[in-house]
Parts: sequence; C-alpha cells; structure tokens
Amino acid sequence: MKKSLFALAILGAFAGAASAQTSVTMYGVVDAGVSRDNNGTASTTRLDSGIQSGSRLGFRGTEDLGGGLKGLFVLETGINVDQGGFGQSNKAFGRQAYVGLNSGLGTLKLGRQTTLLRNALDAIDPFHIGLAGSAERFFNDSGSLDVAGGKSSGRMDNTVSYATPNFAGFTGQFQYGFGEVAGNSKASTQVTASAQYENGPLLVSLTQHNIQNATDTNKEKITLAGATYDFSVVKVHTLFDYDRNDSNSITHRDQMVGVTVPFGPHAFLFDYTRRTDKALANQAESKQYALGYTYAMSKRTNLYTSYSNTKNDGAASLNVVAPGATDKLFDVGVRHTF
Repeated sequence: MKKSLFALAILGAFAGAASAQTSVTMYGVVDAGVSRDNNGTASTTRLDSGIQSGSRLGFRGTEDLGGGLKGLFVLETGINVDQGGFGQSNKAFGRQAYVGLNSGLGTLKLGRQTTLLRNALDAIDPFHIGLAGSAERFFNDSGSLDVAGGKSSGRMDNTVSYATPNFAGFTGQFQYGFGEVAGNSKASTQVTASAQYENGPLLVSLTQHNIQNATDTNKEKITLAGATYDFSVVKVHTLFDYDRNDSNSITHRDQMVGVTVPFGPHAFLFDYTRRTDKALANQAESKQYALGYTYAMSKRTNLYTSYSNTKNDGAASLNVVAPGATDKLFDVGVRHTF
C-alpha cells in the first residue's frame, strides 16, 4: 500500500471522509547513534536520538480548492528514538502544527512553525544544524528571552506567516508570533522577516528576528546573514550573526566558514566557527572546528560520524560548564528517512 493511502487511513479516524482532490502523505525520520561528550569537567557517553536530523513522524496534506487556490496542513511530532517518547517537551505535534492557504499570491500559514532563523541556518550550515558541527552550537535560532507561549528549539507558537511567490530567484517571508499576555498585546511577541535569493549555484539569505520579553521591558534583536556557492566539486558556506539584548547591551557576534565535499555516496563536511562576546572582559572568544562524514547506503539510509572541538577564552563558557574549558564532542550513527 502506498504510504499516502496508509497515512490517509490513519488520519481518517479523526479527520473524517477525505475529498478525492485531497493528497495526504505520511513521512518521517528515524535517527539514532552513540555520542561521547567531554566538556572539560566530565565525560558522558550515551545513545542519542536525532543526531544528524531530528527523529520525527509527520503528516502533510493539500487540497485543490479551485482557481489556483490550495488548502494545506502539516502535523509533525518529534520522536525520541532512544526512549520511545515524544520530543519538544512531550508536545503531541511539537515540531510543527499549522494550517494554511497557497495561491499565486503566496503562502499563508497559521500555527506552530519553525523560525525563519532556523530555516536559514538549515539552508546554509554544511551540517544542516545536525551532528557535532551544528550551527546551533553557536548561532541563535529562536532568541533567549523569556517568551511566554512559544520559544522552543527554533520554533514559534501562535504564529501567522506569509511567504511570497518566487520572483526570478527572490523570495521573502514574514512571521508574527502572538504573545497572548493579558493586558499587553506587545509582551512576548516575536517578529521575523527574511529575504533570500537563489539562482543556480548561489544562495544568499538575510534574516531579522525581534523578540519582546514577557513584561514588555526588553527586546532581543538577532540579525543573520549567510550564503552558499556550489562549485560542484566543493560547496562553500558562510554565516554571520549579530545578537543584541537592549536592556543591558549584551551583544555577541558569530562567524562561520565551511565546505561540503561530495564524492559519489560520500560527503565530507568541515567548518570553523568563532564567537566574540562583547559582554565579557576583553571581548572573550569561543572557537570551534568541526569535521563530519556521511555515507549514503541507499536513497533513504545513511551512516554518519562527526567530531567538534570548542575552545573558550578564560571568561567564555560556550558549550561547557566552566569558563575557559574545552568541549570535545564525537558521534556515530545511522539515519533512515521515509
């Protein structure tokens, strides 16, 4: 039985009779491996879920409404393969849950969605925000303020988003996350806008993400810029961000350069990342280099391994417990997509 029909049968229990013009697809990722992390204070060896890509089970659907208009939805839950539970703090559909409309004028979506920051990182990071070299170890994909109702690993609750059609390679997107704080419509809100140009081997992206705290007394502003260029024999990646907290002028800058080298079923990954934290004495720095390798056994199954080394100046403590410590992370595992 085709997976789309199987998914439709599952959803039928709570979705009712489906129109003949509706397409529903079930999809997912099952990813698990062994990782060893030495953070300069202690070493931990564990079986982890979602090292390369977050393990998940999802349902995606569209319906032709006529006149070029389509209805759409996504319900996607995170799965912790190591223990069999749900991810994203045990949310039923914690990865994504939205409904929307698509036409020649663009796409409108309402619900829990990934942030535009996370989408940009995924598109440009050579490790695709996975493995030991994940850009998320340095770059902020969702803000750090206490946002009621929504910030969780690069996702926003209560969100309305709009994406433009593609104009000769240019696309734009906008997200607004309702704070839903009684008596203050501005508190805990999130506003994001991005612009992207993609043409042949070139991809350029710019994203601005603003977050208001729960008491409407502070705002965090994150600006992310990045690009990739694919020379076929090697793909070059670069990222830069600037993160500022208005209340105390805490700022830091992150920079990354990396490459992907494909060779048949093999892919070799490398990047170098640096953070300059202006809130610390002498603008302390954290530096990381990361190596990765993947081997495609088939179109759906691959093996992977990666290693990263994060070194901190005396006042910095990124990815470690104690200031000045060094973190060494190694992992190896297998991923299957369906």
